[in-house]
This record gives sequence, structure tokens and C-alpha cells, in this order.
Amino acid sequence: MSKKDIFGNAIKDFYNKNYGEDIIVKAPDFDDDLIPIPYLFRSYKEMPILEQKALDLSYGKILDVGCGAGSHSKYLIDKGFVNIQAIDISEGAIEICEKRGVANAKVQNFSELKEEQYDTLLFLMNGSGIIGKLTNIDRFLSHCKSLLKPNGQILMDSSDISYLFTDEDGSFWVDASLGYYGEMQYKLAYKNQESDWFDWLYIDYNTLQNAANANGFLCELVLEGENNDFLARLTAVSDTL
Repeated sequence: MSKKDIFGNAIKDFYNKNYGEDIIVKAPDFDDDLIPIPYLFRSYKEMPILEQKALDLSYGKILDVGCGAGSHSKYLIDKGFVNIQAIDISEGAIEICEKRGVANAKVQNFSELKEEQYDTLLFLMNGSGIIGKLTNIDRFLSHCKSLLKPNGQILMDSSDISYLFTDEDGSFWVDASLGYYGEMQYKLAYKNQESDWFDWLYIDYNTLQNAANANGFLCELVLEGENNDFLARLTAVSDTL
């Protein structure tokens, strides 16, 4: 994403009671949006139902990818799970995870993780974003498969953002030559820092299911949210027969 630790700096400020600003999310063709920093410290009761369901379905050795301030891992630890690995590319985020009691947290790029295997891979808070572009999905799923134990699962939430390109009469206007409509670019700003532009993927369920099937996974629609979002569960086909 960027060498500037936008999330880490914001998370550290909030934890150290220096909260005064939120993260600004910039996109080329849309108005700026905000990520409220307190939201990164949410409790289970404050989480969207999709996240709650994913945590309820988690089992065994768990990898929390893009853990941020560690709210998901912390909840699981408080519930008695003892084998949780939390990873993020943000040094500041991992520092605060550890201070919040997530002992097994480390700065780690998911795509470079090797020689480990898990029962549950968690990709939450629009977890499909880490894929970046749809052309990366085969490599991403192959890497996930290498990290899964037999009968392991991927739990991922995402959103179908086709509504952003739909007129009131239901017409869908997208320039197909520009690629898949769920491919976005963002830049983050916090206080006097800005990140570089980075790719982020929102994927509709049918596209995810087709990619999963093509890569040897069974894909299940676990739950749909109220904002075109959904939670999916992927398991290797050979493990489900």
C-alpha cells in the first residue's frame, strides 16, 4: 500500500488518547469519505452482523489478515481461542495489537507468508480489497490454499458496488474497457500525511463464486448484509467430499 503508516499513526493516536481527526479516503471519481478511528476499536456488539457471523464461524488455528487495531483477534482471544495469528503491514497497528493483548501479532505481508497452515483465514472489513485487481484472484486463491489445513476455510466479506453505476431506471453504465467495475483506487490522508494510490477490490458474489470454483474451492453465501455486502465461506473441494 504505502510506506507511510497512515493506519498505524491513527491507531496509535487513538490508543494514546490523542484522537482528533479521522482518516480521509480519497478516490478519483468519488467524494472523499472518512474512516472514523474509534470504529477500528469496535467491540463485538458494535461490529456489522457479517463480521459477527464470521467470528462465530471461526475455528482452530486462525489467521486474522489485515488485523488493524486487533478488534477481531481480541474478541476471539477473550472467547478462549488460543491459537490466533494477527498480521498487518502496519507497524503501528501491530504495536497497538500487542498492547491490547493480541500477543501473536506481527508485521507481515499476506502474500509473502509461507510455511504456515491455518484452519481459518479471516479477511474482514471488505476483506476482498487485499486482492487489489480481479486479475490477481487466481494467484490469491492459490496462495490461500497453500496456507489452509485440511478442512480449512476462508471467511471473507465484500460488497457488490454495481449500484454506484446504476441509473434510477435500472440501467447499468460501466465502460468494460476499463476493467471490472469493482476495481477501485484509493489514497489515504491523516493529519499531514498522505499515502500513495493503491488498488482495492470489491467483488460481487457471483464473480467470487466463479473464481473460487475455477480454483478448486466450494463457495457458500453465508449471509447478506443491508448494503449490498455479503459474507462468503470458501473451502477446498477435495476437503468437502
